[in-house]
Amino acid sequence: MRMTIWCLVSLLGASLLGAGCNIVGMSKQEDLGRGIVRGTLGAQPVGDAPPAIPSYAFSLIGQVTAIEGGAYVLQDSSGIERRVAHDENTRIDRPAHVGDRIEAFVDDRGRAVLIRNID
Repeated sequence: MRMTIWCLVSLLGASLLGAGCNIVGMSKQEDLGRGIVRGTLGAQPVGDAPPAIPSYAFSLIGQVTAIEGGAYVLQDSSGIERRVAHDENTRIDRPAHVGDRIEAFVDDRGRAVLIRNID
């Protein structure tokens, strides 16, 4: 009797542990999420190659003094503040916070093409 109870408890424990394990691979939901991230223009390229900087963009380097929704306010070394707007097409290596030093590559319309942290 004691052995039967022990076997049943062991079997129940093993089945509960196995129920949470996904041995087959990636679930459909996880695969969908990865596809959405890869499909966005802001997704980071895979590998060690740095992202290409368009020839028509000019560089701004400064410290983030404010974050205004879809824009960073940068103060350069001469003390001039500039608003750098970004959108879903802007590649950002990681979100900046007030006090971070960043380099922004801005196109002729004033929109950031690439923003990367210097620190």
